[in-house]
Amino acid sequence: MQLPKGVEWAAHCLVVLERLTEDHPVANSTLAEVYGLSPTYLNKHLQALTRHGLLISMPGSAGGFTLSRPASEITLADVVEALEGGGPIFRCTEIRCDGLFQPHSAEIRASGSCAIAAAMWTAEQAWRHSLAAVSITDLVQGVDAVSSKNLNEFVENKNGKVGPIL
Repeated sequence: MQLPKGVEWAAHCLVVLERLTEDHPVANSTLAEVYGLSPTYLNKHLQALTRHGLLISMPGSAGGFTLSRPASEITLADVVEALEGGGPIFRCTEIRCDGLFQPHSAEIRASGSCAIAAAMWTAEQAWRHSLAAVSITDLVQGVDAVSSKNLNEFVENKNGKVGPIL
């Protein structure tokens, strides 16, 4: 299984928004600049986060994005669900009832869940539970010193050259 890059981008943007916003929106173009991303492509992900209730989008020249609630209440599970949906990762197709097993498919299905499907579903639940235990606040606390310094310098530079970033 491989999650798309947009999940990583969105999580990083939420960390930046938690660090930068104090009831002032941050423009999509600013977030894109922080990570060297395409503003158009990033905006699609930010809009998905907005539709899912994780961000507030404010229109206009002074607009941008802010977190919709405290960062401690937004988890990585929320991010994944917003961008990838909440449906199951594994979908059992009951292959155990195909081929030479087909004549006995009713008996096989009556015997209970497929052991492979059960193992996959258990692993998926553990993965989702693990993501739900990590908040954006947790991620902010884990930002390394170099990245934190670079972000602070970026904000100072933006504020000094082109007006408030926030």
